[in-house]
Parts: sequence; structure tokens; C-alpha cells
Amino acid sequence: MAVGGLPLAQGVWKNRVIFFHRPFEMIDPDGYRPNVGIILLNAQGHVFWARRIGRDGWQFPQGGMNSDETPLEAMYRELEEETGLRPHHVHVLGATPGWLRYRLPQRFVRRHHRPVCIGQKQVWFLLRLVGDESAVRLDANEKPEFDLWRWVDFWYPAAHVVNFKRRVYEQALRHLVSLAEASCDVPLRPQVWIEAVKVG
Repeated sequence: MAVGGLPLAQGVWKNRVIFFHRPFEMIDPDGYRPNVGIILLNAQGHVFWARRIGRDGWQFPQGGMNSDETPLEAMYRELEEETGLRPHHVHVLGATPGWLRYRLPQRFVRRHHRPVCIGQKQVWFLLRLVGDESAVRLDANEKPEFDLWRWVDFWYPAAHVVNFKRRVYEQALRHLVSLAEASCDVPLRPQVWIEAVKVG
């Protein structure tokens, strides 16, 4: 099965040794933890933006993959755990065509853990909300990830997420913007992109 050209199968890690960090969690030989990110879109082209519980930081839903999951399966699990939404509440529009990576700042690297995790490698999914937003429940999990959420402009997260994630956020949004525009029929690409295309 493929979403947006991405093979969603265990074969993603063919010929790659996977190490276990905690039960069922994986760290690859380069020190990156496989992870999925979720960009949830509404009909107006706005995206779901949530505040981490007990912190001031805001981000998209995301989470690590378990050893027995495909990226798609991990995405649906994280979606329900962090937002309360189930598969029938969303439509999968596409996914990034491979891993996007970011490194953790040194202060967040746990050197006493083996193997050491130096960052995340992520597959990003673009979802369209097809149910009512009242279905969002941040308390669906016994250990909630978020305590507040809102809709924001499509590009807002790339400028306001914590610094070390900004490049990956921009990459994911750029990869998926054309699918988002086609779904909500709203122009989302910055004017500077449009002018560059005209000049080219």
C-alpha cells in the first residue's frame, strides 16, 4: 500500500538493523528514532496546533513508531492518543516521500541510554478533518500530550515551533502544500513562490 508515493510497509527498514531503546521502540544505527508527524487540515486550509501539557511549547501531533507498526498504523495510533480522533474522522491526503530528520540539542540527548538517540527521523502525514471538530478530545489518553489546541494559518507552525524542529516543519509543509491546496481549494503557497514560478 502507498500513500503519496510512500511505501507503507515494514520494508522501509530493509537491510537496516534496528535497535530497541525501550520495549517496542526503535533507534536506527545512526541514532535516529523512527517517528510519525501529523498535519491535520480543516476546510479553510488551517492546521491543528496544540500546546504540550505542562509546557509553553506548541507543536503538531507526533510520536515514535513501535517495532511492529507501519508508519500508517503508527500515525492512526498517535492520532487517537493525542487528539481523540479515529480513522473515520479524517481522510489521508498524502505523506512525505521518505524520512525527514532533525537532531536534538545536546542538552536533550540522554547519553546514559544505550543506544543513544540523537534525533528523530519522521514520515509526515497530511490529513483532512472530515468529521466535526467537536470530536477532538485531548483527554482521550490517560497521559494526555496536549492541554489546549487551535486552528492556525498553514505556515504558522514553521515559524513558531521550537527552533530545532523548524527546518523539518518547513520541509514537511512544502512537500504537502499542493495536496492541501487541492483538498481545501484555498491558495496556500506564499506569493513569493507564485511570483518565482511566473518569472521562471
